[in-house]
Amino acid sequence: MKQILLTFLMLFLPSLAFAKAPEITRAESYFANLKTVQARFIQTAPDGKQLRGDFYLSRPGKLRFQYDAPSQDFVVADGLFIYFYDGELKQQSNAPISQTLADFLLRKDIALDDDLKVTRVMRGGGLLQMNVVQAAQPGAGSITLGFVETPSFQLKKWRVKDAQGMITEIELYDVQSGVKLNSDLFVYRDPERKGLN
Repeated sequence: MKQILLTFLMLFLPSLAFAKAPEITRAESYFANLKTVQARFIQTAPDGKQLRGDFYLSRPGKLRFQYDAPSQDFVVADGLFIYFYDGELKQQSNAPISQTLADFLLRKDIALDDDLKVTRVMRGGGLLQMNVVQAAQPGAGSITLGFVETPSFQLKKWRVKDAQGMITEIELYDVQSGVKLNSDLFVYRDPERKGLN
């Protein structure tokens, strides 16, 4: 009898392990239907310093963080690369989107059981929170997504923890979804030249 029960559990438990929590399915559905976002944001750095600005998202592939003056910093993803402009140093750096954490928000299809893995689902601070890591490199860092669930399901904040344990948080407010965005927002232009920054 014990052997029959053990065999049953060995066959049945793997299917339980791969069953998605309804919260995860809901998050995947939210991202699948999310096309554009315009919002204000507050960024909290590891040292507690806060910066504000405007956030624009056009999925798949494109985003922009435009920091408020006096900062001249901005971040632009154009579908292939993400560009980081440091206004103080007047220098730009870039990387393929696929090699950055921005890839999570910008990829066309977000599946939280493939190369990404949800390690924890919890509720706290009025938000549904999900901790996500790369399945192949769970120690490389993580992102914790925070969703409001009512009156409509919506991404409210995310917290990035890098491999060194440094945490940066972005919180969105005045969020508008499904808005028409100017395509120029997602083009990198050198601020030292004329054009959109």
